[in-house]
Amino acid sequence: MNDTLNETYTNVTLRPGPNVTYCDLKDVRKAFAVYYPYLSLVICIFGSVTNVLNICVLTSKQMRCPTNLILTALAFANLLVMVEYIPFVFLYNENKAFASHFTYSLAVFISFHAVFTQAFHFISCCLTVILAIWQYIAVKFPQNNNKWCSNNRTKITILLTYVLCSIVCVPLNLSLTISGKAVNVDDNGKLSKNKSMPNVTIYVTRYVDDNYQHVSSYVYAIAIKLIPSVLLTVLTTLLIIELLHAKERRKNLMNPKKDENAKMRKPSQRFLDKEKQTDRTTRMLVAVLLLFLMVEFPQAIFGMFNVIIGQTFELQCYQPLGDIVDVLTLTNFSINFILYCIMSKKFRMVFKESFFPYLPCSNISKENWISLNTIQTYV
Repeated sequence: MNDTLNETYTNVTLRPGPNVTYCDLKDVRKAFAVYYPYLSLVICIFGSVTNVLNICVLTSKQMRCPTNLILTALAFANLLVMVEYIPFVFLYNENKAFASHFTYSLAVFISFHAVFTQAFHFISCCLTVILAIWQYIAVKFPQNNNKWCSNNRTKITILLTYVLCSIVCVPLNLSLTISGKAVNVDDNGKLSKNKSMPNVTIYVTRYVDDNYQHVSSYVYAIAIKLIPSVLLTVLTTLLIIELLHAKERRKNLMNPKKDENAKMRKPSQRFLDKEKQTDRTTRMLVAVLLLFLMVEFPQAIFGMFNVIIGQTFELQCYQPLGDIVDVLTLTNFSINFILYCIMSKKFRMVFKESFFPYLPCSNISKENWISLNTIQTYV
């Protein structure tokens, strides 16, 4: 996914730069390549199922709210990436030693895969940023939450995110072209360096030229990776600070100082329940954001090194780790369902009610659910 724009086209599409060694990860790549197809396939199937479940639960009547609209759009983007990635795994695992592998139809698919996965990965990143902004508004400005983050505004924001992110990824599409290349093959159709052997034409996806490659690298490193990662870092930090402030505020309300007893009234249980519910929602979303950052930020750093140092670093350091990065990214896209089940009682109950309606626990009062909904809290 993340190395698709380069590595999956075959090694002939990138020219090594100066004779400098930044990394020596060939053995790592070779060792992980044995497990990569099976791991990625299992994760994609599991993630496709869990994201379908996320969409089913989050779109149910009792779960509809602005936050869940964003989570639904996020699950849909993740689902599309995983479904499309499954055929890529099979094609990627084919024997590249034979000329028959490099067909024109495969080159077309690789071009589509490169742009499609990057576009929806970028959409996923931006939706995660929007999710953090919405939750920060909910905890920092609860009195304006319903107005600023209404259902209609959330739907418009999601639609604009899908459209604008796709536009940002247009340079990635324009930078790619399919070209034929004459290569020598032996009697079995296997690629050969022997110039006396007969030649055939294979098709590879490559960059149009160096200028297009540079533009594509800058878009990938800065727009798609670095900016969302920086924004997520700032917003996650702000959310954690607000969580700590809310905890301190609740402690002060429950145990006011002696000279404040006359001025302050003990808060109602309903108010405290709403405070706790908002905190639980925020903690769950912070967990989602932190997991996302753990996967995305290292990619942003590597992407910047690719831009600053050039193709030598990309070939030696980034591409050998490409399969590992892909597996981590796919894992991140597939585990939100587990987080929701662990950290949201309401999600668990709606899931059980939707798919296992005859279980005794499905009849528990809805008043006891911990909502994924963003609750207004008045301080």
